[in-house]
Order: sequence, then C-alpha cells, then structure tokens
Amino acid sequence: MDKSEKNKTLIVLLGPTGVGKTEISLKLAEMLNCPILSSDSRQIFRELKIGTATPTEEQLRRVKHYFIGSRSIFDEYNAGQYEQDVIHLLEKLFQERNTALLVGGSMMYIDAVCRGMDQIPTVDNDTREFWMNQYQNLGIEYLRQELKRIDPVHFEEVDLKNPKRILHALEICTITEKPYSDLRTGQPKTRPFNIIKIGLNRPRTELYERINKRVDIMIQDGLIDEAKQFYPHKHLNSLNTVGYKELFQFFAGTWELNYAIAMIKQDSRRYAKRQLTWFNRDKDIHWFNADDTQDMIDFVKNKLNFPY
Repeated sequence: MDKSEKNKTLIVLLGPTGVGKTEISLKLAEMLNCPILSSDSRQIFRELKIGTATPTEEQLRRVKHYFIGSRSIFDEYNAGQYEQDVIHLLEKLFQERNTALLVGGSMMYIDAVCRGMDQIPTVDNDTREFWMNQYQNLGIEYLRQELKRIDPVHFEEVDLKNPKRILHALEICTITEKPYSDLRTGQPKTRPFNIIKIGLNRPRTELYERINKRVDIMIQDGLIDEAKQFYPHKHLNSLNTVGYKELFQFFAGTWELNYAIAMIKQDSRRYAKRQLTWFNRDKDIHWFNADDTQDMIDFVKNKLNFPY
C-alpha cells in the first residue's frame, strides 16, 4: 500500500436483517459525502423490491447507491462476480474521494470484498440442468456418493444436508475437471485500501420483533402480488429467497397463507441468527447497538480523523 492508498478507506456497515442498517447508512454517507455500495445479494435484482426491503426512491435520491436493482433475476450472478465489480468500482471512486461505504448483510458478499474469493468459474446452464435432473431423479444420497467419489476432501467439509452446496461442488468439478477442493485456497487477498468494519445489533427479542413487524408491513405493501408474478420462474436461484420461496408454497397449494407468512417470519429470524453466527467469528468488527447512532458516528470520525 503506497502513501496515497493509506488515505483510502472502505467502511463496511453490516448486521443482521431487520436491524436498521438502511437509515443509519444514509446518515453516515451524508456525513462523509460518499456513495453507498450495497452488499445485499438480493437487493441487486431489480424485480425484487418489497420482499428484499429495497431502499425507497426517496432514500435512493438522498445518497448515490450502487448495486441496487442493477441486475435481473434472470441473470446469473454470484459473490465472485460481485467481488470483481466492487473492486473495479472502488478503483474509480478512490480516484475522486478517500472514503466509500459498503452496506448490507450478505455474508459471502462482504467477505468477497474484504477477504477476496477464490476464482471459481461460472457454471453454464447445461451443467446446472444436468445435476439438477440427477438430484430430482435420483435424490440427495446419489449426489453425496458422487461427490465422495469425485472430491473426497470436499465431501468431508461440505454440509451434506444442503443439496445446494453439494450441487454447486459437483457443477464446478464437472466444468473444471478438477476436484472443487483444489480450487479453494481460503487465503485472504491484500486490498489497496483500509477497511473499517462496523456491526449493528440489537437485543435478540427486539430484533425478532422488528423482523416480525417488517414481514407484516411487506405483506401490507403487496408482497403476495409481487411474489405471484415470479411464481412461473420459481426455479431460478435468485428466487430461492426468504419471502418468496414460502409464498411459492402457498401458490402451489401446499401451505395455507397464514402458515406461509409465519414461515417467512421464522425463516427471516433463522437467517438473522446465521448472519450473527457468521459475523461473530470476525474479530475486526466493531459492534454498536443500532440505536447508538451517535456513538457509531463518533467512532468513525475518530478513525478517519474527521473534523467535528
């Protein structure tokens, strides 16, 4: 990192779903006069607005945002592509300013920017369809045995109850003709800028109440009609998303509506718990109660030697 790069800082504002990142991020970005880069892996899809709690038009006008509604649900997109897009954008932004703000809760996307991703190739549709057909026709146990045969190292590491993870590994093995484990180094990359990570949290009961209330508001705002538009495309990976996949069960006649809504709340709470488990492993995160906005802002000012 040369002398000029020492002055460049990426502030990462993260936290579980429903904690209140959006409004706080706007205040922080306005104070720093810098743009917001979203690290929400679903807000990037322009069709998904209500169910992903995308910032309102008014909020988007207050501060320049990137990676909000910039892709379609029909596009293939992953954390590796996101890493490349963000790093390329930061190169341009840091030519004009010293600070940028990354905001969101998608764990893999945040890690992709801060630590880097192994260069895993994008899977073509034919390969994806082949392994999905194998799964649908032969079941998850067949996938497990195939992975054990092709890549015994990754077989010992992967969550064997998660078909999505197994399918992805088998897809990569197929297109590269190499074990998936050979492609994963896990070595963090060195970034040419400083990184300050700020975590927002709330007491668990309060967080869960906020999540439940937010789901109720989404339903009032039209989430059911929004999800219904995409039911014919429910197979898309972009729609394997809390808020949509539960309503697809209602549209299919599998669940009653009240049960589907209850499951959206439950799956959202579970996702928040997984996020916190993931983030708590990172000792570089400076945690604040989401209501202590001024303490967090003062912390940032001190870190950046920002004038009061």
